[in-house]
Amino acid sequence: MTEFTPTVPARVLPPVTVRDLPEPPRATWRFIGPGLVGAGVGLASGEFILWPYIASQVGLVFIWGAAIGIITQWFLNMEIERYTLATGETALTGFSRMWRHWGLVFVLMTLASNLWPGWVTTSATMVTYLTGAGEGSVRWIAIGMLLLIAFGLTLAPVIYIALERVIFVKVALVAILIVVAIVVAITADSWLQLGKGLTVGAQFPVPPLDFAVLMGAIAYAGAGGGQNLCQSNWIRDKGFGMGLYVPRLVSPVTGQEEAAASTGFQFAPTKENLARWQRWWRFANLEQAWTFGLVTFVTIALMSMLAYSTVFGRSGLENSIEFLRVEGQVLQETVGTWFGVLFWVIGALALFAAAMGIVDYTSRLASDTLKTVYLKKSSISENKVYFITVWAIALIGTVILLLGFDQPLILLVFSACFAAVMMFVYSILLIVLNRRALPDAIKVRSYRLGALIWSVAFFGTLTVLVVIQQAQKIFGG
Repeated sequence: MTEFTPTVPARVLPPVTVRDLPEPPRATWRFIGPGLVGAGVGLASGEFILWPYIASQVGLVFIWGAAIGIITQWFLNMEIERYTLATGETALTGFSRMWRHWGLVFVLMTLASNLWPGWVTTSATMVTYLTGAGEGSVRWIAIGMLLLIAFGLTLAPVIYIALERVIFVKVALVAILIVVAIVVAITADSWLQLGKGLTVGAQFPVPPLDFAVLMGAIAYAGAGGGQNLCQSNWIRDKGFGMGLYVPRLVSPVTGQEEAAASTGFQFAPTKENLARWQRWWRFANLEQAWTFGLVTFVTIALMSMLAYSTVFGRSGLENSIEFLRVEGQVLQETVGTWFGVLFWVIGALALFAAAMGIVDYTSRLASDTLKTVYLKKSSISENKVYFITVWAIALIGTVILLLGFDQPLILLVFSACFAAVMMFVYSILLIVLNRRALPDAIKVRSYRLGALIWSVAFFGTLTVLVVIQQAQKIFGG
């Protein structure tokens, strides 16, 4: 056999090691999880507030937008996974091979979007709906949740397994809520409107809904921003493809650390390796489609149908956590007190699990980039960097809550802008990475390349719209 020369660039980081691609699993069900984790983390305020709020204002005529957003993100996720399946490195490491600081740029934008603890105060607020506690107790409940998340993520022997179990429970709880809602709350008319919203009745709603809200809903249906990039980390910890050769993140307190190579791997495009690749690639696509894609769309559709069945046309609704209070109260009035309580309980638990996932993926992206690019010669392990990052996020969030700061407008602006800019930029980088760094036999091409070009155009347009709109809010005009 002719000696294979790796195609992964080695100008910035050391070259990869050539190894054969591992055999795909025979019991593929054991490898199901990363897509569901992505869906579970993404099923947060968008699925519980934004899409139901849209349904309460204009009905289900815009539900097609969720399908477009999820399909776009499925293609994005698969191109993020392509590089990791082929090399065992994360997409951020691949970007850093093209320019040393790309990973740090994305980490800083992700931190700027997630450092403020709004994701955990939403869950805490729903707890107050259940307990009747005043608004003053939200910060203390949120602080307790932050500490619980930090302990949970840093004491679990294998961090991904702990997160996966939490997300599996969350998805099961949401499924229970949806099944009960179908039986007792969702009306026949909402099923008819859902069909119209996906076919002849589909339309792009006119005011009162803001154009940027609708565009954002499409863009971030399911995930968005830095979360999509973390599919690399999750499939690597699950042992997909060449990721099987990379040690998983473990707790430096309760886990057993393994020596990790500073770089990834690449397989020679032999007949045997390419046959294995086809099986891995087919399985990864199906895993993402059935878990991330289907679970996300079904949840958005049915939570929107629940909102349509209960609060459609009701005046005074807000696109905020207050929306969940009103919807829960209406469910108590129309179905029964028990169902309103069930709605808030599952909502609070689901949002808590999403907050845990957000801390995890933010810390994973940071620890992966810092260790691989900036601390590669240091004795500190990626596990310890992850541990420090998790606790830093939790403690900074605690300080912010103790000081009683409200989320400033400028941070909201940055969060909205960063997510759009990130997806625009890494859509471009994925085209470059997956065409230049991989052998011809497995590089991105055809309709998948077209999907990435669509993603560049869509998120580029969204970036410009969001920046203009938010600048107008700050400076007027």
